[in-house]
Amino acid sequence: MTTAPMTAGKRHSDVVILGGGSGGYACAIRAAQLGLSVTLVEADKVGGTCLHRGCIPTKALLHSAEVADSARTSEQFGVRASFDGIDIAQVHAYKNGTVERLYSGLQGLLAQHKITIVNGYGTYAGGQSIDVDGTRYTGTSLVLATGSYPRELPGIELGRRILTSDQALELDRVPTSATVLGGGVIGVEFASLWRSFGAEVTIVEALPRLIAAEDPWSSKQLERAYRKRGIVCKTDTKIVSAKEAADSVRIELGDGTIFDTDLLLVAVGRGPRTEGCGFEENGISLDKGFVVTDERLRTSVDGVYAVGDIVPGLALAHRGFQQGIFVAEQIAGKDPIPVAEHLIPRVTYSHPEVASVGLGEVAARTQYGDISTVVYDLAGNGKSQILRTTGGIKVIRRRTRGPVVGVHLVGDRVGELIGEAQLAVAWEALPDEVGRFIHAHPSQSEALGEAMLALAGTPLHAHG
Repeated sequence: MTTAPMTAGKRHSDVVILGGGSGGYACAIRAAQLGLSVTLVEADKVGGTCLHRGCIPTKALLHSAEVADSARTSEQFGVRASFDGIDIAQVHAYKNGTVERLYSGLQGLLAQHKITIVNGYGTYAGGQSIDVDGTRYTGTSLVLATGSYPRELPGIELGRRILTSDQALELDRVPTSATVLGGGVIGVEFASLWRSFGAEVTIVEALPRLIAAEDPWSSKQLERAYRKRGIVCKTDTKIVSAKEAADSVRIELGDGTIFDTDLLLVAVGRGPRTEGCGFEENGISLDKGFVVTDERLRTSVDGVYAVGDIVPGLALAHRGFQQGIFVAEQIAGKDPIPVAEHLIPRVTYSHPEVASVGLGEVAARTQYGDISTVVYDLAGNGKSQILRTTGGIKVIRRRTRGPVVGVHLVGDRVGELIGEAQLAVAWEALPDEVGRFIHAHPSQSEALGEAMLALAGTPLHAHG
């Protein structure tokens, strides 16, 4: 989408937003819906990391990986097919086509709402103003939404074979072997798709378990599934050095192990993109690079808000969406209710998937003391057996008769169940209340219902 440059009389808007990613464009659209004039400043493409270098392209690759696995195992389902390999050019064409269609749709939405797009690198200039290539744009309110970047590790130099997720998304070949440094969400997702594409994969994680932000039960389920898939998981292990050669990367681990790998992915998380943005120099308080806000996302400067990955907490696109909408409504004079961080659903799109909402068992015990938990194995669920997936659903309730405070799911496609789980936790539902819902048969949603019935003490499909 192209927009004419703003004239001098149009350089002030009700809302100026720095950054057109998930939080920024959601804020822009909602503010426009509420009748405010909006200017959105973006150095690259609207949609940000999520659309162009994160959520959408990685999940497209993961779907290609799922298709590859289906082709390999087709005979188990009575379908004669053959797996002849990965056409990486066609994989990228599919991935990029998905991104382009969504990008085009987003551009149309912004145009429909008459949002002014300023293409250029903006820096905060104090007050409620942004400087873009020497031109000053001011707003009655200003929203900072500059997003995040892939973190690197000191001493490990990026190159042709040592990559971050940004470069890995455009890799023009399937590696013969890949080592993933970091067992968080990004790391386990790339490990999953590369294994499905045929690579030998090793994950190196300094913490004692994979996906350490999830409940330990979920970590154990994922690690067990990965071992069955042939993915090597070296947890509680640090990397000492990684040196790139002409045809490999030589890696030395803290336990003395030395080995060569075709490719090394540095997936040690993402950091807030605040350096070089003029924030701290002009009065915006930072803490370890993150923008300091109150519970209503107000910064240390009056009339200036921050949303998305630059605000401490979960680095998730849907969190950015919610915060952008929240700030727009607040600026427009509404009285929106902040969403608690633990009520934000979390999904890792690996094979199998991991999803959760609410508190893990450790956090629940810390907060409430007395809790009850139950795990329902997907082996008892008809649809999961049809899909040939393993895993389970863990539900946590306060005391023995209190509401649901956490739901944790592991298994293929369980991310689609997180909506009902979120409602149960956010509305403080009792397990027997959710258990009384009628879940379609056969569906994986039945497993969530069965877990709730079990926690209520009235299990149906239970042996013994």
